[in-house]
Amino acid sequence: MKKILIIDDDPNIAELLSLYLQKEGYETKEVYTGLAGVEAFCLYNPSLVLLDLMLPELDGYDVCKEIRKISKIPVIMLTAKGDVFDKVLGLELGADDYIAKPFDPKELIARVKAVLRRTTALTQENLTNRIELDNLIIDKNNYSIMYNDETLELPPKEFELFYFLASNPRQVFTREQLLAKIWSYDFRGDTRTVDVHIKRLRDKFKGEKSWEIKTVWGVGYKLE
Repeated sequence: MKKILIIDDDPNIAELLSLYLQKEGYETKEVYTGLAGVEAFCLYNPSLVLLDLMLPELDGYDVCKEIRKISKIPVIMLTAKGDVFDKVLGLELGADDYIAKPFDPKELIARVKAVLRRTTALTQENLTNRIELDNLIIDKNNYSIMYNDETLELPPKEFELFYFLASNPRQVFTREQLLAKIWSYDFRGDTRTVDVHIKRLRDKFKGEKSWEIKTVWGVGYKLE
């Protein structure tokens, strides 16, 4: 069940939002000040935050900034203000959407569902760009490699070659296929470029026993 944190200084509005969201199958928690909102966010671990702009102790902008320091969980700002500047500032601070009061509950629910769909799709995409092997994490989202709990820096083409082989374990690729995939068909180098990059990768992972880049003589390379 998706959990939604409601931060609004008007208990009546917060309760109304809870009722509508619970009807749609969401679990909710209500808090009424900015400081309580930041604390509740850390403890409640919500899937989405409905955040009022005008709050005591900390306003919605400051709450959003505090949330963004530690999380990318989606935030929808609620505001009674119609000023475009307020909306733009909220989005620049990291809010995913905004809705002005008074709002139609059906529109609010539709916005909540749309933001959750979008962020869920992004999360799934990020997970598909991440490969984990023994003592190795390859993350294409930020071109990073963690090897034996240490960050390993690879040039972009070495990273792309390694990521491609790791994405297709035990599958053999010819040098021509790797050249076309990683360097594109209009690359003017030759297949020795692949050999050089494979050698550099092997040097970086020398001594690894649980997996390796193998040469299939007369054919090409694979990650076993």
